[in-house]
Order: sequence, then structure tokens, then C-alpha cells
Amino acid sequence: MFSLGSLQLNSNLFLSPLAGYTNLPFRLVIREIGGVDLCTTDLVNARSLIERNPKALKLIETNERDSPLSVQLFGGVKEEMRDAALMIEQKGVHSIDVNMGCPVPKVTKTGGGASMMTELPKTQELIRTMVDALSIPLTVKMRLGWDDRNLTAPDLARALEDCGIAAVFVHGRTRAQGFDGTVNLKGIASVVEAVQSIPVIGNGDVTTPQAARHMIDKTGCAGVSAGRGAFYNPWIFLHTQEYLQTGNLPPEPSFEERMRVLRRHYELMVEVFGEERGSLQFRKVAPWYAKRFGPVKPFNLAMVRISSRKDFEKAVADYLEWRKPFLGEDGELLPKYRMAPMIASFMEEEEEHQAKQRKQIAVPKGPIEVW
Repeated sequence: MFSLGSLQLNSNLFLSPLAGYTNLPFRLVIREIGGVDLCTTDLVNARSLIERNPKALKLIETNERDSPLSVQLFGGVKEEMRDAALMIEQKGVHSIDVNMGCPVPKVTKTGGGASMMTELPKTQELIRTMVDALSIPLTVKMRLGWDDRNLTAPDLARALEDCGIAAVFVHGRTRAQGFDGTVNLKGIASVVEAVQSIPVIGNGDVTTPQAARHMIDKTGCAGVSAGRGAFYNPWIFLHTQEYLQTGNLPPEPSFEERMRVLRRHYELMVEVFGEERGSLQFRKVAPWYAKRFGPVKPFNLAMVRISSRKDFEKAVADYLEWRKPFLGEDGELLPKYRMAPMIASFMEEEEEHQAKQRKQIAVPKGPIEVW
């Protein structure tokens, strides 16, 4: 069990927000595979929610299978953040997360995102206003600071703990870094040391079970969250959970299992967004699954053009037929076509380990490309 304020969870592994990607269909896929409990929505503008903007409401769409759920809000006006949080609470959401790390202008210009790390008194007042109004846990997601000269996360975490937040999620890079450079595990550890009783959840380059355990061991954080790592490998939470509990790494999913989950993800996209829009959105999803399929160029070329279920089914059927010459008698890829594991062995030296991961897992293109 893991305590997030009054919320009792069955896992200390969390799905991080990834703008444009961690929508309802993906959250449901992750939950069906297992290993994760609390998932968080894409970040959403508090004012847009209050105004009932259809796009904002779609970002927080959920159903009974998507539980427990946290909604991530951004904004710099305390009354708007409070009212949006209350509106969300009334919908039965289990937790609210405040974004204090997003660096893009459309977020920081509202006084939200990473700009909140530079104005401690104002941020304290905003968080206290929200905590006082809510009966569900309030958490915050931050980076280590604005840049290397302003590593404010420890002071901010300590101050916000005094305001009543339930947990801190901290990405081990500064706002200025984006996704460049290595994750600063000592920086995350400094946040862990700064707070007295609330859990600190580490984030950044958590792309394998080994990386998750390494972060926990080196920082003392109470759990880890993954965004890009989960999108690249939806099995990461299930495998990490087993690895943390037993020390054993589960085998990689078979091609058939990966294809089954890809199909399930597509079906959920159609269920939530409709056939046309769901197909269009799946164009950016399919190539991520395909990264571990082996030879895959025709599949990707077809998938990025789909606009209907018929297109999707044809792309899959054509690829399965095209792939046959690359298979041996056992139905597995011939050795020369097999992709090496993303990380062949765990690197004890942090910089080498993290650099190898970043090289092989690009930042997905989307509304917020460096978050």
C-alpha cells in the first residue's frame, strides 16, 4: 500500500502527464496491462475548465475503468485554480496535481508551470487556497528549478509541505534543460531530504525497471513516475513492479502480445474519439509500438496515413504478410533481424546509463515538446 494523503494506492508507480499522449485510451491500456494505480491526465488550463471549453473537458474525460485518477491543472490565478479543482473534485476525481514544471510560454505566461518555481510567496498562497478548499489530496509536479543557478525545488517542496500538499513529483532536470543532459539524482535526493513526512516521487528517464530501482536506491524517493518510458513500453509498470518486489526481470512481451495491445489501443481510440478522429490520432501512436517489431518501414508508412478502421486493418494485415520472410520456422524473427534490447545491461555509472536511454527514446512530438 502507498499513502497519498488520504488516498490509499496499491502501487508506488505512477503514469506522468505527457501532453497529447496520456489521454483516456492510453491510460486504459496502461491500466489493463497492470503495475500502475494512480494515472494523471494531460495538463489542462484551469480557466478553460471553468469556462467549460470543450477541448479542456475532453482532456479530463474519464470512465469507471480509469480509476484512481488525478487531473493535472495549470494556471496562476488562485481563485481560478481553486474553482477548477472543486469542479474536478465534484466529478469524483481522486486527486489534483498542480503543474509547476512546464516551460512553454503558453503555460508560463499565465503564471503557471515553471514560473511558479520563481515566485514562492505567491505560489504558497495559491496552493494554500486550493488545499483549504479541497477534501481530496493535492500534489505538485515540479522540476529542480528554473536553471542550474536557481535550484529552488527543495525550498519550494518544504514550503508547500507546510501548506498541506500530499506529495511532490519532481523531474530531475531544470526548466532550462528540457530533456537534455542527465537526470540529476542528487537533485531529487535533495528534495527528499528537504521534506519531513510527505512522499517524493522521482521522474525523468525512467525507461526500464533497472532505471526505476536505480532512482529509488540513489535518491530515497518513495516511488517513481514515467511518461515517455511508458509510451515507449506500456509494460514498464508491470515489469518494474515485479522487479522491485522479486529482483527478477520478466521476459519481453512477444510480438503477438505487442500486436494485441496495439489493436486494443486503437479500439479504445475509436471508442473515445470516434473512428475518424481516433484513427488520425493513432497515426502518432502506432510507430512507437513498432519500435520493437523488427523490420517495420512499410507498417509505419501505412499507419501514418490511416483515417478509418478499414485503413487500420489493411495496414496490419499487409504488414503481417510482408513480415513473413523475416521469420524462422519457429515463427520468430531470424536473429539478424532482431532488435537488440533497448538497454542490453544496466549501467552502474549513472551518466552512461542515462545517455544511452535518451539516445534511443526520443521526445514525442506534441503540443508540449520539451515537458
